[in-house]
Amino acid sequence: MNSKSGMFDELDRKIITALMANARTSFAEIGAAIGLSATAVKRRVDRLRETGVITGFTATVKPTALGWRTEAYVEVYCEGAAPPRRLAEVVRNHPEITAAMTVTGGADALLHVRATDVDHFEEVLERIRTEPFIRKTISYMVLSHLLPEAPEAGATHAAPKEVQDASNVR
Repeated sequence: MNSKSGMFDELDRKIITALMANARTSFAEIGAAIGLSATAVKRRVDRLRETGVITGFTATVKPTALGWRTEAYVEVYCEGAAPPRRLAEVVRNHPEITAAMTVTGGADALLHVRATDVDHFEEVLERIRTEPFIRKTISYMVLSHLLPEAPEAGATHAAPKEVQDASNVR
């Protein structure tokens, strides 16, 4: 949080909790639940957006409805020290990578990959491995989500058109 967000209080926390549970909850509904008017809730939400506490609103969609039927986590091991910005450039070139982060431990990075099927996942993995600084990868296929309501169980974007078209050719 930046310096403007020092005015973050318990009412703000309750508003954020309500919006995280359902971003479509009206300001009037939130206000009734926490003892504020809809106008006061709106002012607070606007301030939370301006200060960067709330970064956006999104829908969580069942991945299979969007064509993503296969999911895996991939540990990436780099040759030497690969700077995070170089890794970020690489992962941006793969629309199937839905999350990527540098990590502690043996691996240099962890990628969350969604694909249309196992053949598509294998093709994505081979594309990732062509990067000259990637020494090896270790993949973990997701079998099921133990917390299906968690954001990680949903998708934030549809498979790109070229990915959907390619999956119809196989």
